[in-house]
Formats: sequence, C-alpha cells, structure tokens
Amino acid sequence: GTISSLSSTNYVAIKKLDKVAQESEKEFKAEVSAIARTHHKNLVRLLGFCDEGANKLLVYEFMSNGTLASFLFGISRPDWNKRIQIAFGIARGIMYLHEECSTQIIHCDIKPHNILLDDSFTARISDFGLAKLLLSDQTLTHTVIRGTR
Repeated sequence: GTISSLSSTNYVAIKKLDKVAQESEKEFKAEVSAIARTHHKNLVRLLGFCDEGANKLLVYEFMSNGTLASFLFGISRPDWNKRIQIAFGIARGIMYLHEECSTQIIHCDIKPHNILLDDSFTARISDFGLAKLLLSDQTLTHTVIRGTR
C-alpha cells in the first residue's frame, strides 16, 4: 500500500487491489459498502474507495505503529501485559465482525501482518480483501479442512 497525506496532519493508507475476483461491479460495491459501515475501535476504518475500470483503490485510516508482526518479532519485544491487551483487542474485533455487524463479516485471513497498531498500540484488524460477507439471516455451514499429510 501507499501512505499519503491529506493535509499536514492527516495521513491515509491506500491499498491498490491488483486482482479482484470475478464478481460484478454491484457485488464489489456492496462488499465495500458493508465494510465501510463497520465501526469498532479494533478495526481499521475504510474511509473511501475508487472504482474506475481496472483501478480499484481502498483508502484506510493510517496506523502509525505498523503491523503486529513487526511489533512482536522486532528488536524491542512487547511485554506479556501488552501482548494480552493486543490479543483481547483482536478478539473483540473478531467478535464484532461475527456477532454484532448488521452484515456478518468472516475475515478469512487473520494473521500478524493483517493486525495493525494505532498510536496507542491498540490492535486494529485490517485487510478485508478475503472477507466473506453473510446476510444477518445466514449462517456459515460449509467447512473445508485443507492441509498436507
């Protein structure tokens, strides 16, 4: 992604979607709209998007402390209290997506690189590129286990 400044104090992160699944424009806009309606302290907020032909850009709020992966595996490692706070924040964000959204969102790609940290090191779930949206009256009933032996 790219980081851009809207003014001298406001930064945003811009993600260019290189490959969008073979879905209609209507479905893409519905998915972006559902994600934009999510508001929780443990989710990175989608501020806007651009959808012009092959150009699909998502504009997110900027998270100044980078990814959880960099924080956990960097030179100065966080103490256990901070790790627990981050884990609870991630759990609260997932619970919101699964239980409290008007349209349930199943992220499908939770990993340290998709957890960002804001100015106060609050965990914020990002990158809904693989998210699956479910209407409030649907449940996820199909499970596939994949792996190697």
